[in-house]
This record gives sequence, structure tokens and C-alpha cells, in this order.
Amino acid sequence: MLFTYHALDKDGHEREGTVEALSMEVAVSTLQRRDLIVSSIEPAVQKSLLSMDIGLFQHVSNKDIVILSRQIATLFQAQVSALRVFRLLAAEIDNKYLAQVLTQVADDVQGGMPISKAMARHPKAFSDFYVNMVRSGEESGKLSQTFSYLADYLDRTYEVMSKASNALIYPAFVMGIFFVVMILMLTLVIPNIASILQGSGTKIPAYTQVVIAASNFLIHFGVYLAIVVVVLGIAAWKSLQSEAGQLFFDTFKLDIPYLGDLYQKLYLSRIADNFSTMLASGVQVVEMIEITGKVVGSRKFQVMLREAGEDVKAGASISDALAKHREIPGIMIAMIRVGEETGELGNILNTLAAFYRREVSNSIDTLVDLIEPSMIVFLGLGVGTLLASVLVPIYNLAGAV
Repeated sequence: MLFTYHALDKDGHEREGTVEALSMEVAVSTLQRRDLIVSSIEPAVQKSLLSMDIGLFQHVSNKDIVILSRQIATLFQAQVSALRVFRLLAAEIDNKYLAQVLTQVADDVQGGMPISKAMARHPKAFSDFYVNMVRSGEESGKLSQTFSYLADYLDRTYEVMSKASNALIYPAFVMGIFFVVMILMLTLVIPNIASILQGSGTKIPAYTQVVIAASNFLIHFGVYLAIVVVVLGIAAWKSLQSEAGQLFFDTFKLDIPYLGDLYQKLYLSRIADNFSTMLASGVQVVEMIEITGKVVGSRKFQVMLREAGEDVKAGASISDALAKHREIPGIMIAMIRVGEETGELGNILNTLAAFYRREVSNSIDTLVDLIEPSMIVFLGLGVGTLLASVLVPIYNLAGAV
């Protein structure tokens, strides 16, 4: 059961929050072990729809976790106690939801719970990869070093992902504005011009008739078209929630010319970087493969890594297990095999991760260079066709008069 409490700490400061326990007596005992004097405690009641925290707004961005990990690593290196670290960060962080999470983590740690287990209770903030890395750091006694690894890894991942998303913001914005303007032209301007041309009795060019037909369709059936688009969008979104739908979409992404190659390099970069980071933190090989499958971001690669993990459990080497899958290029398998034979697998994986990060960065730069001229050509054709369909008949009408 979940209980809400009000209490005083040993310094006389008021504390309030929630604690999960089998009974109220167990909850009180848990709080007392945290050096809290309980003033009131009661079972948590279900909040109303208006007062409850909607999950949609409880969001922790990658940037928040990157900054948080760097701060935790710095404080641990300064020999600050774990409890003090989370209390300090909870008081200083801007994200209210993350501050609440850190407060609950601090409460759990004060009650004797390991940091990894306390973090595992908040999957919206801390992924399986993050939790398992922390658990490995606790078991090896290298928690400070583990948080440094995490901060470096998340920083690299955030840099790649933010570059990819930022590269698409401008084209998406321009194309969105273009389609809005085209729809407004077709529904507000073209009908007036079409009535003038049709009333004049002059011959209307074929491309102008196509534009007028498109305008009439949007005016009379635009609402139905919007409904169909929304329904299809919802159906596609629901299908993507299933494992089969995600597998189909991820396979489709990898088959797209050029973009598929970019996605593959991105996933390979994540795999190499995850392997390298977890090996450096002492995570077991089988667990490393399983966790990487969960966080790689592709259902197709997740299935592949799950199968590779089963092969490694059966006694195969990492390189042999990965060699069965065409998603992994031969050069990567060869380098991993060399790392296994020489005992330098960590350094090899670091080299692979850096190589694929550069490849992803270069591919994104090339994609941006291709998108901008392609977008200009597309916009020019769209605007030029619309203007020609309007201006040429008007010019002909003026000439006839």
C-alpha cells in the first residue's frame, strides 16, 4: 500500500511525501529508520482527475538526465554522501517532476534501499541501461566512476540525437508553412479566380483545370479528407504500439535509400557505445547484450541482439553470435573478434563507437546539404505551378479583351 506522511527530520525541518509498505506499522518503522519523527500518516487516496499529475506532463528530457548525471558524478568525486547528493540536486533542479523523483530516491536510500533499486522505481526518468549501470557500479565499488561513464555516454548520445533532430526542424517548419499556404490558396483564392475564368467563356488550360479541380475537392471534401487522415494516423500509431508494427516500421526505415544507411550507422553507434560503456563498468557480457537490445531504439536490432544474447549464453563468442545477422557489417564483427582475441575488446569498441559517431555526423551533414536544394526545387515547382495556373489564363483573358 501507498501511504502519505508528514514528519520532522532530526534538524526539525518538516518533511512530507509517500512511502510504500505492507501496512501502516511497517510504513512508520521505515520512516523512523530514516530518522524521521512521524506526525501524521494515512493511506494515499485516489486523486481527482483535475488534481492528479497527468503522465503526459511528467517528462524528463535527455538533456535533463545528461546534466543530472554530470552533477552526480562531480559530487561523488567530491566524496559527498549519496543521500546528500540526491537531497542537494532535488532542491536545486528546475524540472519539478525530476526533483520529486530525486526526493523519493533520497527517501528510499535513507531507508536502506540501494541506489539502483531506488532509481528502478522511476522508469520515466531512469532507463534499464541507466539502472543496470548504477547496479554494476554498486557491486564493483566504482559508483563515482560509473556515473562519470554514464555522463560521458549520455553526453555523446545527446549530441548525436540533438544534431539529427535540429537538422530536420528547419525543413519541417518550411514544408509545414508551405502546405498551409497552399491549402489557404486553394480554398480561398483559387475559387474566386476560377469563377471569373469560367464566367468569361475563355478556354482554360489543362493544368489550371487540375488546380481548380483540386480546389473544388478541398472545398467540398476537405473535412472528410481530414477525418480520413486523422483516422489513418491513429490506426498507424496504434499499430506501431505492437511489436509486429514496430518491427515492420523499423525494417522499412532500414530499407529506405540513404536514410536506411543513416539509421543503421546510428544503431551501430549506440550498440558499440553501450557495449564499451558497460564493459568498462564491469557489466556481464550476456546482461550487456540484453540491456543494449532494450535501449538501442530499433525493434529489429532488439530482436537481433536478443538472439545474439541467447547464443552467447550457449557458449558462443560475441563476434560469432553477431556474425549470424546481416544487420552487423563484417568490419565490425572482424574488429570485435580481434578485440576478443587480444583482450582489447573495450578499446576496440571505443574505436568503433567513435567511428560510427563520425559516420552519423557526416551523413547528417550530407543529408542537410541535400535537403535544402531539394526543398527549394520542390517549393519552386509548387509555387510556380500554382502561379502559372492563375496568371496564364488571366493574361490570355486580358489579351482577348
